[in-house]
Amino acid sequence: MKVLIVTGGVTLTEVTEEELKDIYAASGEGDVVLATTPEEAGEHWPDAEIALASLDRETFLKAKNLLWLQNTAAGADMLMFPEMVASEVLLTGDKGLVGEHLADHAFGLLLTLTRQLKRAILEAPNSWPSRAAMRREMIELTGLTMGVVGLGGTGRSVAKRARAFGMDCLAVDLEEVAPDSNVSELWKMDRFADLLGRCDVVTVCAPLTPLTRNLFDDKAFAAMKPEARIINVTRGPIIDGDAIVRALESGRLGGAGLDVTPVEPLPEDHPLWGFKNVVITPHAAGASQFRARRNVARFIDNLRRYRTGQPLDGQIDKQKGF
Repeated sequence: MKVLIVTGGVTLTEVTEEELKDIYAASGEGDVVLATTPEEAGEHWPDAEIALASLDRETFLKAKNLLWLQNTAAGADMLMFPEMVASEVLLTGDKGLVGEHLADHAFGLLLTLTRQLKRAILEAPNSWPSRAAMRREMIELTGLTMGVVGLGGTGRSVAKRARAFGMDCLAVDLEEVAPDSNVSELWKMDRFADLLGRCDVVTVCAPLTPLTRNLFDDKAFAAMKPEARIINVTRGPIIDGDAIVRALESGRLGGAGLDVTPVEPLPEDHPLWGFKNVVITPHAAGASQFRARRNVARFIDNLRRYRTGQPLDGQIDKQKGF
């Protein structure tokens, strides 16, 4: 059994010596290779059976003996090329492990909007004359309604925080998912428009799939409560880029907090940069001091499961794309 680990990306920067020992033991003392660059990994892909890494289509086509890949990214949309989907390669990742820090970031974006932090930061150190104007724009979250689109790990973490802020929480999901004590009503997607019409804040917590791409189009924005805010910390193309610009220009949308954008990186001349009520961060919500350690721990546990024929944790349904 050859196990290939590739570090050096934005999510898995290193594997510790202790983790390497645990990986070696969990593999049954197989051939464990640590590569710190894609170039270094190149010679090992053709005969690797298991990998903890991210890869592109070109690399996948070279990995002739690959039987299981644990992706180092939470989303799987970048791996859904035809050859991967059609293959028998098992695919796992750190889905379900990233919700806490994505939810932290979602509320950071929301509070930046509702507490006028963007304006205060941009105008510092000369923001005092704007004090009265900023106070008139600030709102409290208590009593507002949060809408969660996608009640997976991220959605549940957002709902937990919403409840702590004194918000009511509604959710929709494409799948049959378990209820959550922090969500007062959980609906299927046929109630999507109802959720949009009732919520003061809508947070996108869904994966990017053919069913969610451009989910927030002109029709969706028209269904939203006037001056509601939208937050997106999962995948940019879930929101139609032209539609959100139109919603902001019309005043229908009260603001947007976007860690992910329809195009990445967002061009300097894109209209979204010009709105005072839009906050954009550079696809950074996935950062956490715990993220890599959680994913490596799952990989070690999955190695044991793999060797004993047990189902793998964090498995991705390649037909659904998540």
